[in-house]
Amino acid sequence: MAELPEDVPYVFADRFNSGDPAAVAEVYEEGAVFVPAPGTPLTGADAHAANARFLALGMPVKVAPRHVYTAGDLALLIVDWVIEGRGDEGPVRVEGTATDVARRGPDGRWRYVVDNPFGTAATAGRPT
Repeated sequence: MAELPEDVPYVFADRFNSGDPAAVAEVYEEGAVFVPAPGTPLTGADAHAANARFLALGMPVKVAPRHVYTAGDLALLIVDWVIEGRGDEGPVRVEGTATDVARRGPDGRWRYVVDNPFGTAATAGRPT
């Protein structure tokens, strides 16, 4: 687990690249929000299932944290990421800039509270 907030994306990537959904789930607080598409926040089993769909691509994720802002036990992380490789139907590339929130737990480890991988993407069809 992450001992510093800036380590959370790297711990996530290591867990993701292991291909183990249970290992990925450990990077999240209980009740955390995962946003697999703009405007679609999920929690619990739905969030884990959505994350598993990204894992099912069978390709590694690469992360590049851009900013980490910490206030006490909360941190805002801005992280560029990409999943790319060759799938059954040809090249695959999924990428984004995440806006994530992590929190230090009672054990001193940092975990995602909000994982919004397409954090800078506009939400289609939503009134402003």
